Amino acid sequence: MDHITSQPTPGRRGRRVRGERIYNGMPARELGNEGWHKPWSGGNGGNCLEAMKLADGRIAVRQSTDPDGPALIYTTDEMTAFIEGAKAGVADFLLS
Repeated sequence: MDHITSQPTPGRRGRRVRGERIYNGMPARELGNEGWHKPWSGGNGGNCLEAMKLADGRIAVRQSTDPDGPALIYTTDEMTAFIEGAKAGVADFLLS
């Protein structure tokens, strides 16, 4: 999380998938190629997480090195808890 390389356009609606059910673990390619952003990237050799705001307010996350792999789908509350917890050091034990 060294720096922000791109951000969603303000006022832009989230991604909608035509008539398909969006679920945790679905193939990320089914969400399309447009709308993915890399808010967590840096000097890690190109291994980044990409995130997309969905039309219903949820957030999809995928691994940039595997864009056809699974998408993890989070609610806004879940993502808020994750980010606030990370900022507070709750997950620091994972780095030691």
